[in-house]
Amino acid sequence: MRCSAIVLGLLLLPLVARAQDTTRAIDRGVRVGITYTPGMRPSIMVLPAPALDSVRAIILRDLDYSDRFDVIGVPNTVASPARGGQQGATTALNYALYRTFGANYGVEIAPSGREIVVRLHDLNLGAMKQEAHAAIPDPGTPGFRMAVHQMSDQIVRWVTGTSGVAATQLLYISNKRVYRIDSDGENAVAITGETEEPLSPAWSPDGRRIAYTQFTAGKGPIVVLTLATGQRTIVPSTGKDLNITPVFAPDGRTLAFARVTEEGTDIYSADIADACCVQRLTVGRFADNLSPTYSPDGRRIAFVSTRAGLPQIYVMATDGTDQELFAPFDYGVTGSSNAPDWSPDGTSVVFHREVSRSPQLFILDVASGRVRQLTSTGRNEDATWAPDGRHLAFVSDRSGRRLLWVIDVETGRIRQLTTSAAARLPAWSRGSPGSMPGPR
Repeated sequence: MRCSAIVLGLLLLPLVARAQDTTRAIDRGVRVGITYTPGMRPSIMVLPAPALDSVRAIILRDLDYSDRFDVIGVPNTVASPARGGQQGATTALNYALYRTFGANYGVEIAPSGREIVVRLHDLNLGAMKQEAHAAIPDPGTPGFRMAVHQMSDQIVRWVTGTSGVAATQLLYISNKRVYRIDSDGENAVAITGETEEPLSPAWSPDGRRIAYTQFTAGKGPIVVLTLATGQRTIVPSTGKDLNITPVFAPDGRTLAFARVTEEGTDIYSADIADACCVQRLTVGRFADNLSPTYSPDGRRIAFVSTRAGLPQIYVMATDGTDQELFAPFDYGVTGSSNAPDWSPDGTSVVFHREVSRSPQLFILDVASGRVRQLTSTGRNEDATWAPDGRHLAFVSDRSGRRLLWVIDVETGRIRQLTTSAAARLPAWSRGSPGSMPGPR
Protein backbone atom coordinates (compact mmCIF):
# COMPACT_ATOMS: atom_id res chain seq x y z
CA MET A 1 0.00 0.00 0.00
CA ARG A 2 3.02 2.27 0.17
CA CYS A 3 5.99 3.13 -1.93
CA SER A 4 9.48 4.39 -1.20
CA ALA A 5 9.86 8.15 -1.43
CA ILE A 6 13.43 7.64 -2.62
CA VAL A 7 12.38 5.41 -5.48
CA LEU A 8 9.60 7.71 -6.62
CA GLY A 9 11.93 10.67 -6.38
CA LEU A 10 14.40 8.93 -8.67
CA LEU A 11 11.58 8.29 -11.12
CA LEU A 12 10.47 11.94 -10.89
CA LEU A 13 6.97 10.94 -9.86
CA PRO A 14 5.09 13.87 -8.31
CA LEU A 15 3.79 11.89 -5.38
CA VAL A 16 4.63 9.25 -2.93
CA ALA A 17 2.62 6.35 -1.81
CA ARG A 18 2.62 5.10 1.74
CA ALA A 19 6.37 5.46 1.89
CA GLN A 20 6.71 8.97 0.66
CA ASP A 21 7.18 12.24 2.49
CA THR A 22 3.91 13.71 1.28
CA THR A 23 1.51 16.12 2.88
CA ARG A 24 -2.14 16.70 3.36
CA ALA A 25 -4.89 19.25 3.24
CA ILE A 26 -6.96 20.55 6.11
CA ASP A 27 -10.70 21.10 6.04
CA ARG A 28 -11.84 24.42 7.46
CA GLY A 29 -13.75 24.14 10.70
CA VAL A 30 -12.42 20.66 11.46
CA ARG A 31 -11.42 20.03 15.07
CA VAL A 32 -7.70 19.26 15.36
CA GLY A 33 -6.76 16.34 17.58
CA ILE A 34 -8.85 14.54 20.19
CA THR A 35 -9.42 15.33 23.85
CA TYR A 36 -8.93 12.45 26.26
CA THR A 37 -11.38 12.38 29.18
CA PRO A 38 -10.22 10.08 32.00
CA GLY A 39 -12.61 8.23 34.29
CA MET A 40 -14.93 7.04 31.52
CA ARG A 41 -13.51 3.52 31.33
CA PRO A 42 -13.67 0.54 33.70
CA SER A 43 -10.77 0.36 36.12
CA ILE A 44 -8.77 -2.83 36.35
CA MET A 45 -5.85 -4.13 38.39
CA VAL A 46 -3.60 -7.16 37.99
CA LEU A 47 -3.30 -8.85 41.35
CA PRO A 48 0.16 -9.57 42.76
CA ALA A 49 1.78 -12.73 41.41
CA PRO A 50 5.36 -12.93 42.72
CA ALA A 51 5.98 -16.28 41.02
CA LEU A 52 4.93 -14.88 37.66
CA ASP A 53 6.37 -11.39 37.70
CA SER A 54 7.43 -11.35 34.02
CA VAL A 55 3.98 -12.54 32.90
CA ARG A 56 2.28 -9.98 35.11
CA ALA A 57 4.47 -7.15 33.78
CA ILE A 58 3.55 -7.92 30.16
CA ILE A 59 -0.18 -8.18 30.94
CA LEU A 60 -0.11 -4.87 32.82
CA ARG A 61 1.47 -3.11 29.85
CA ASP A 62 -0.87 -4.79 27.36
CA LEU A 63 -3.96 -3.70 29.28
CA ASP A 64 -2.59 -0.17 29.49
CA TYR A 65 -1.81 -0.07 25.76
CA SER A 66 -5.32 -1.34 24.93
CA ASP A 67 -6.63 2.10 26.02
CA ARG A 68 -9.84 0.46 27.24
CA PHE A 69 -9.16 0.60 30.99
CA ASP A 70 -7.91 2.76 33.77
CA VAL A 71 -5.14 0.46 35.00
CA ILE A 72 -4.67 0.62 38.77
CA GLY A 73 -1.04 0.05 39.71
CA VAL A 74 -0.36 -2.27 42.62
CA PRO A 75 3.13 -3.35 43.70
CA ASN A 76 3.79 -7.04 43.20
CA THR A 77 4.58 -7.35 46.90
CA VAL A 78 1.38 -5.88 48.38
CA ALA A 79 -0.13 -9.21 49.34
CA SER A 80 -0.67 -12.67 47.99
CA PRO A 81 -4.01 -12.96 46.12
CA ALA A 82 -5.02 -15.83 48.44
CA ARG A 83 -5.50 -15.72 52.21
CA GLY A 84 -4.71 -19.38 52.55
CA GLY A 85 -4.80 -22.74 50.88
CA GLN A 86 -3.36 -23.47 47.46
CA GLN A 87 -1.79 -20.58 45.56
CA GLY A 88 -4.46 -18.93 43.38
CA ALA A 89 -7.45 -20.56 45.12
CA THR A 90 -10.40 -18.38 44.17
CA THR A 91 -12.41 -19.20 47.31
CA ALA A 92 -9.76 -17.48 49.41
CA LEU A 93 -9.37 -14.29 47.37
CA ASN A 94 -9.34 -11.23 49.62
CA TYR A 95 -11.97 -9.11 47.85
CA ALA A 96 -12.19 -6.66 50.74
CA LEU A 97 -8.48 -5.87 50.43
CA TYR A 98 -8.52 -5.30 46.68
CA ARG A 99 -11.68 -3.22 46.74
CA THR A 100 -9.73 -0.61 48.67
CA PHE A 101 -7.70 0.16 45.52
CA GLY A 102 -10.81 1.37 43.71
CA ALA A 103 -10.74 -1.02 40.77
CA ASN A 104 -13.85 -2.53 39.17
CA TYR A 105 -12.04 -5.68 38.04
CA GLY A 106 -9.14 -7.75 39.28
CA VAL A 107 -7.05 -10.07 37.13
CA GLU A 108 -5.56 -13.07 38.90
CA ILE A 109 -2.77 -15.13 37.35
CA ALA A 110 -1.42 -18.25 39.04
CA PRO A 111 0.43 -21.48 38.25
CA SER A 112 -1.80 -24.48 37.52
CA GLY A 113 0.33 -27.55 37.00
CA ARG A 114 2.24 -27.07 33.74
CA GLU A 115 -0.10 -24.25 32.73
CA ILE A 116 -1.07 -20.79 33.93
CA VAL A 117 -4.61 -19.97 34.94
CA VAL A 118 -5.98 -16.47 34.46
CA ARG A 119 -9.17 -15.39 36.23
CA LEU A 120 -11.23 -12.24 35.95
CA HIS A 121 -12.90 -11.08 39.20
CA ASP A 122 -15.65 -8.52 39.63
CA LEU A 123 -14.31 -6.83 42.75
CA ASN A 124 -17.54 -4.95 43.46
CA LEU A 125 -19.63 -8.13 43.41
CA GLY A 126 -16.90 -10.20 45.05
CA ALA A 127 -17.17 -12.94 42.44
CA MET A 128 -15.07 -14.63 39.78
CA LYS A 129 -16.54 -13.98 36.31
CA GLN A 130 -14.24 -15.81 33.86
CA GLU A 131 -11.40 -18.34 33.85
CA ALA A 132 -9.01 -19.71 31.22
CA HIS A 133 -5.94 -21.94 31.17
CA ALA A 134 -2.95 -21.55 28.85
CA ALA A 135 0.37 -23.28 28.32
CA ILE A 136 3.00 -20.54 28.51
CA PRO A 137 6.58 -21.25 27.38
CA ASP A 138 9.37 -20.32 29.75
CA PRO A 139 10.40 -16.63 29.78
CA GLY A 140 13.02 -15.88 27.15
CA THR A 141 12.06 -18.81 24.94
CA PRO A 142 10.29 -18.55 21.54
CA GLY A 143 6.58 -18.04 21.88
CA PHE A 144 6.62 -16.80 25.47
CA ARG A 145 5.74 -13.18 24.79
CA MET A 146 3.09 -14.00 22.16
CA ALA A 147 1.40 -16.51 24.49
CA VAL A 148 1.17 -13.86 27.22
CA HIS A 149 -0.13 -11.29 24.71
CA GLN A 150 -2.90 -13.73 23.78
CA MET A 151 -3.79 -14.00 27.45
CA SER A 152 -4.05 -10.20 27.62
CA ASP A 153 -6.37 -10.14 24.60
CA GLN A 154 -8.57 -12.72 26.32
CA ILE A 155 -8.95 -10.39 29.29
CA VAL A 156 -9.93 -7.51 26.98
CA ARG A 157 -12.60 -9.71 25.35
CA TRP A 158 -14.01 -10.74 28.74
CA VAL A 159 -14.52 -7.16 29.89
CA THR A 160 -15.33 -5.29 26.68
CA GLY A 161 -16.60 -7.95 24.29
CA THR A 162 -14.12 -6.74 21.68
CA SER A 163 -10.75 -8.08 20.62
CA GLY A 164 -7.49 -6.65 21.86
CA VAL A 165 -4.40 -6.18 19.72
CA ALA A 166 -1.62 -7.28 22.08
CA ALA A 167 -1.03 -10.50 20.11
CA THR A 168 -0.64 -8.69 16.79
CA GLN A 169 2.57 -7.59 15.09
CA LEU A 170 3.75 -4.90 12.70
CA LEU A 171 6.07 -4.79 9.71
CA TYR A 172 8.26 -1.83 8.88
CA ILE A 173 11.32 -0.92 6.81
CA SER A 174 14.62 0.02 8.43
CA ASN A 175 18.15 -0.10 7.01
CA LYS A 176 16.90 -1.66 3.75
CA ARG A 177 15.30 -4.62 5.49
CA VAL A 178 11.79 -5.62 6.56
CA TYR A 179 11.44 -5.96 10.32
CA ARG A 180 8.67 -7.55 12.35
CA ILE A 181 7.89 -6.21 15.82
CA ASP A 182 5.36 -6.97 18.56
CA SER A 183 2.54 -4.51 19.20
CA ASP A 184 4.24 -3.28 22.38
CA GLY A 185 7.47 -2.38 20.55
CA GLU A 186 9.44 -5.43 21.70
CA ASN A 187 11.03 -8.36 19.87
CA ALA A 188 12.06 -6.67 16.60
CA VAL A 189 13.38 -9.22 14.10
CA ALA A 190 14.64 -8.74 10.52
CA ILE A 191 12.82 -11.06 8.13
CA THR A 192 14.44 -10.12 4.80
CA GLY A 193 18.07 -10.31 3.75
CA GLU A 194 20.61 -7.52 3.60
CA THR A 195 20.67 -7.29 -0.23
CA GLU A 196 16.96 -7.28 -1.14
CA GLU A 197 16.17 -3.55 -0.64
CA PRO A 198 12.48 -4.20 0.09
CA LEU A 199 9.72 -1.61 -0.20
CA SER A 200 6.11 -1.39 0.94
CA PRO A 201 5.61 -4.54 3.06
CA ALA A 202 2.05 -5.81 3.48
CA TRP A 203 0.49 -8.63 5.53
CA SER A 204 -1.76 -11.36 4.18
CA PRO A 205 -5.09 -11.54 6.03
CA ASP A 206 -4.08 -14.70 7.91
CA GLY A 207 -0.68 -13.32 8.92
CA ARG A 208 1.19 -16.25 7.37
CA ARG A 209 2.63 -14.36 4.38
CA ILE A 210 3.86 -10.91 3.50
CA ALA A 211 4.24 -9.15 0.16
CA TYR A 212 6.80 -6.51 -0.72
CA THR A 213 8.69 -4.94 -3.63
CA GLN A 214 12.21 -6.23 -4.15
CA PHE A 215 13.85 -3.11 -5.59
CA THR A 216 16.89 -3.55 -7.85
CA ALA A 217 18.35 -1.09 -10.37
CA GLY A 218 15.12 0.83 -10.89
CA LYS A 219 13.01 -2.29 -11.27
CA GLY A 220 11.27 -4.52 -8.79
CA PRO A 221 9.05 -7.60 -8.74
CA ILE A 222 6.43 -8.19 -6.06
CA VAL A 223 7.58 -10.98 -3.76
CA VAL A 224 5.25 -13.06 -1.59
CA LEU A 225 7.14 -14.52 1.38
CA THR A 226 5.74 -17.40 3.44
CA LEU A 227 7.00 -16.66 6.94
CA ALA A 228 7.03 -20.20 8.33
CA THR A 229 9.11 -21.69 5.50
CA GLY A 230 10.94 -18.72 4.01
CA GLN A 231 9.61 -19.61 0.54
CA ARG A 232 9.58 -16.66 -1.87
CA THR A 233 7.26 -16.46 -4.87
CA ILE A 234 7.33 -13.79 -7.58
CA VAL A 235 3.87 -12.46 -8.46
CA PRO A 236 3.12 -13.14 -12.17
CA SER A 237 3.99 -10.34 -14.62
CA THR A 238 5.99 -8.32 -12.06
CA GLY A 239 9.51 -9.50 -12.95
CA LYS A 240 10.47 -6.85 -15.50
CA ASP A 241 9.01 -3.51 -14.42
CA LEU A 242 8.95 -1.54 -11.18
CA ASN A 243 5.92 -2.72 -9.21
CA ILE A 244 5.11 -1.02 -5.93
CA THR A 245 2.58 -0.69 -3.08
CA PRO A 246 1.23 -4.28 -2.96
CA VAL A 247 -1.82 -5.11 -0.84
CA PHE A 248 -3.73 -8.35 -0.25
CA ALA A 249 -7.46 -8.57 -0.87
CA PRO A 250 -9.50 -9.66 2.18
CA ASP A 251 -9.80 -13.21 0.79
CA GLY A 252 -6.00 -13.53 0.54
CA ARG A 253 -6.23 -14.83 -3.06
CA THR A 254 -5.78 -11.55 -4.90
CA LEU A 255 -3.01 -8.97 -4.73
CA ALA A 256 -3.35 -5.38 -5.98
CA PHE A 257 -0.29 -3.29 -6.78
CA ALA A 258 0.92 -0.36 -8.88
CA ARG A 259 3.15 -0.67 -11.94
CA VAL A 260 5.44 2.17 -13.04
CA THR A 261 5.94 2.70 -16.80
CA GLU A 262 6.97 5.56 -19.07
CA GLU A 263 3.30 6.48 -19.50
CA GLY A 264 2.63 6.74 -15.78
CA THR A 265 1.73 4.49 -12.87
CA ASP A 266 -1.35 2.27 -12.86
CA ILE A 267 -3.00 -0.22 -10.52
CA TYR A 268 -3.21 -3.91 -11.40
CA SER A 269 -4.54 -6.99 -9.66
CA ALA A 270 -3.33 -10.57 -9.87
CA ASP A 271 -4.72 -13.91 -8.73
CA ILE A 272 -1.82 -15.14 -6.61
CA ALA A 273 -3.67 -18.27 -5.50
CA ASP A 274 -3.68 -19.62 -9.08
CA ALA A 275 -0.70 -17.57 -10.31
CA CYS A 276 -2.70 -16.03 -13.14
CA CYS A 277 -5.19 -13.47 -14.30
CA VAL A 278 -3.36 -10.14 -14.14
CA GLN A 279 -5.87 -7.32 -14.70
CA ARG A 280 -5.25 -3.61 -15.26
CA LEU A 281 -7.63 -1.52 -13.15
CA THR A 282 -6.66 2.07 -14.02
CA VAL A 283 -5.51 3.82 -17.20
CA GLY A 284 -3.33 6.71 -16.15
CA ARG A 285 -2.77 8.56 -19.45
CA PHE A 286 0.34 10.18 -18.01
CA ALA A 287 -1.08 10.35 -14.49
CA ASP A 288 -0.10 8.21 -11.52
CA ASN A 289 -2.41 5.77 -9.73
CA LEU A 290 -1.02 3.80 -6.80
CA SER A 291 -1.30 2.82 -3.12
CA PRO A 292 -4.42 0.61 -3.36
CA THR A 293 -6.26 -0.44 -0.19
CA TYR A 294 -9.23 -2.81 -0.14
CA SER A 295 -12.46 -2.25 1.74
CA PRO A 296 -13.02 -5.07 4.26
CA ASP A 297 -15.85 -6.54 2.18
CA GLY A 298 -13.54 -6.73 -0.83
CA ARG A 299 -15.86 -4.71 -3.08
CA ARG A 300 -13.97 -1.43 -3.40
CA ILE A 301 -10.43 -0.12 -3.58
CA ALA A 302 -9.31 3.30 -2.36
CA PHE A 303 -6.17 4.61 -4.04
CA VAL A 304 -4.07 7.68 -4.83
CA SER A 305 -4.30 9.42 -8.20
CA THR A 306 -2.80 12.55 -9.76
CA ARG A 307 -5.41 12.72 -12.55
CA ALA A 308 -6.63 16.12 -11.33
CA GLY A 309 -3.19 17.54 -10.55
CA LEU A 310 -2.08 17.03 -6.97
CA PRO A 311 -2.35 13.47 -5.63
CA GLN A 312 -5.71 12.82 -3.99
CA ILE A 313 -7.69 9.86 -2.62
CA TYR A 314 -10.03 8.15 -5.09
CA VAL A 315 -12.17 5.02 -4.90
CA MET A 316 -13.28 2.40 -7.43
CA ALA A 317 -14.89 -1.02 -7.67
CA THR A 318 -12.43 -3.92 -7.59
CA ASP A 319 -12.83 -4.43 -11.34
CA GLY A 320 -11.72 -0.83 -12.00
CA THR A 321 -15.16 0.64 -12.70
CA ASP A 322 -16.94 3.54 -10.96
CA GLN A 323 -13.80 5.59 -10.24
CA GLU A 324 -14.46 8.81 -8.33
CA LEU A 325 -12.94 11.24 -5.85
CA PHE A 326 -13.24 9.81 -2.34
CA ALA A 327 -11.85 12.34 0.15
CA PRO A 328 -13.17 15.94 -0.25
CA PHE A 329 -10.48 18.39 -1.27
CA ASP A 330 -10.36 22.18 -1.19
CA TYR A 331 -8.35 22.93 -4.33
CA GLY A 332 -5.92 25.79 -4.04
CA VAL A 333 -6.04 25.83 -0.24
CA THR A 334 -4.96 22.37 0.82
CA GLY A 335 -2.13 20.08 -0.29
CA SER A 336 -1.63 16.60 -1.68
CA SER A 337 -3.12 13.46 -0.09
CA ASN A 338 -1.43 10.07 0.07
CA ALA A 339 -1.15 6.63 1.68
CA PRO A 340 -4.79 5.58 2.28
CA ASP A 341 -5.58 2.62 4.53
CA TRP A 342 -9.14 1.32 4.94
CA SER A 343 -10.20 0.57 8.53
CA PRO A 344 -11.03 -3.06 9.46
CA ASP A 345 -14.69 -2.20 10.13
CA GLY A 346 -15.03 -0.39 6.80
CA THR A 347 -16.24 2.90 8.29
CA SER A 348 -13.08 4.98 7.83
CA VAL A 349 -10.04 5.56 5.64
CA VAL A 350 -6.90 7.10 7.12
CA PHE A 351 -4.45 9.00 4.93
CA HIS A 352 -1.92 11.80 5.24
CA ARG A 353 -2.33 15.27 3.80
CA GLU A 354 -0.16 18.35 3.46
CA VAL A 355 -0.78 21.07 6.01
CA SER A 356 1.56 24.06 5.70
CA ARG A 357 4.07 21.82 3.91
CA SER A 358 3.99 19.21 6.66
CA PRO A 359 2.19 15.85 6.41
CA GLN A 360 -0.53 15.20 8.99
CA LEU A 361 -2.91 12.29 9.51
CA PHE A 362 -6.56 12.63 8.49
CA ILE A 363 -9.51 10.27 8.77
CA LEU A 364 -12.29 10.09 6.18
CA ASP A 365 -15.70 8.95 7.43
CA VAL A 366 -16.90 6.76 4.55
CA ALA A 367 -20.63 7.22 5.20
CA SER A 368 -20.72 11.01 5.54
CA GLY A 369 -17.65 12.01 3.52
CA ARG A 370 -16.43 14.20 6.38
CA VAL A 371 -12.69 14.50 6.96
CA ARG A 372 -11.07 15.27 10.30
CA GLN A 373 -7.46 15.98 11.17
CA LEU A 374 -5.86 13.66 13.71
CA THR A 375 -2.32 14.98 14.26
CA SER A 376 -0.66 18.40 14.29
CA THR A 377 2.79 17.99 15.91
CA GLY A 378 5.78 17.19 13.69
CA ARG A 379 5.56 15.35 10.37
CA ASN A 380 3.17 12.39 10.53
CA GLU A 381 2.54 9.97 7.66
CA ASP A 382 2.00 6.40 6.40
CA ALA A 383 -0.61 5.33 8.94
CA THR A 384 -1.79 1.72 9.26
CA TRP A 385 -4.84 0.47 11.17
CA ALA A 386 -4.67 -2.03 14.01
CA PRO A 387 -7.23 -4.84 13.68
CA ASP A 388 -9.32 -3.28 16.47
CA GLY A 389 -10.07 -0.28 14.24
CA ARG A 390 -9.14 1.94 17.15
CA HIS A 391 -5.37 2.29 16.98
CA LEU A 392 -3.08 3.52 14.22
CA ALA A 393 0.67 3.10 13.82
CA PHE A 394 2.41 5.81 11.82
CA VAL A 395 5.76 7.42 11.07
CA SER A 396 6.57 10.67 12.89
CA ASP A 397 9.62 12.86 13.47
CA ARG A 398 8.09 14.50 16.57
CA SER A 399 11.01 13.23 18.68
CA GLY A 400 13.62 14.46 16.19
CA ARG A 401 13.97 11.14 14.34
CA ARG A 402 11.66 9.19 12.06
CA LEU A 403 10.25 6.55 14.38
CA LEU A 404 7.03 4.58 14.69
CA TRP A 405 4.28 5.82 17.00
CA VAL A 406 0.82 4.54 17.91
CA ILE A 407 -2.27 6.70 18.44
CA ASP A 408 -5.62 5.76 19.96
CA VAL A 409 -8.12 7.55 17.70
CA GLU A 410 -10.77 7.61 20.44
CA THR A 411 -8.73 9.24 23.19
CA GLY A 412 -5.87 10.83 21.26
CA ARG A 413 -3.29 9.09 23.44
CA ILE A 414 0.03 8.66 21.60
CA ARG A 415 2.87 6.30 22.50
CA GLN A 416 6.24 5.67 20.90
CA LEU A 417 6.66 2.19 19.38
CA THR A 418 10.27 2.11 18.14
CA THR A 419 13.26 3.76 19.78
CA SER A 420 16.22 3.31 17.44
CA ALA A 421 17.03 3.56 13.71
CA ALA A 422 14.90 5.27 11.10
CA ALA A 423 11.62 3.48 10.45
CA ARG A 424 9.29 3.66 7.45
CA LEU A 425 6.15 2.09 6.03
CA PRO A 426 4.51 0.29 8.95
CA ALA A 427 1.89 -2.39 8.27
CA TRP A 428 -0.22 -3.83 11.11
CA SER A 429 -1.26 -7.49 10.99
CA ARG A 430 -4.97 -8.25 10.92
CA GLY A 431 -4.73 -10.74 13.81
CA SER A 432 -2.32 -12.99 15.65
CA PRO A 433 0.32 -13.93 13.05
CA GLY A 434 -0.05 -17.53 11.98
CA SER A 435 -3.40 -17.83 13.78
CA MET A 436 -1.72 -19.19 16.87
CA PRO A 437 -4.08 -20.70 19.47
CA GLY A 438 -4.93 -18.62 22.51
CA PRO A 439 -6.09 -19.42 26.05
CA ARG A 440 -8.82 -22.05 26.44
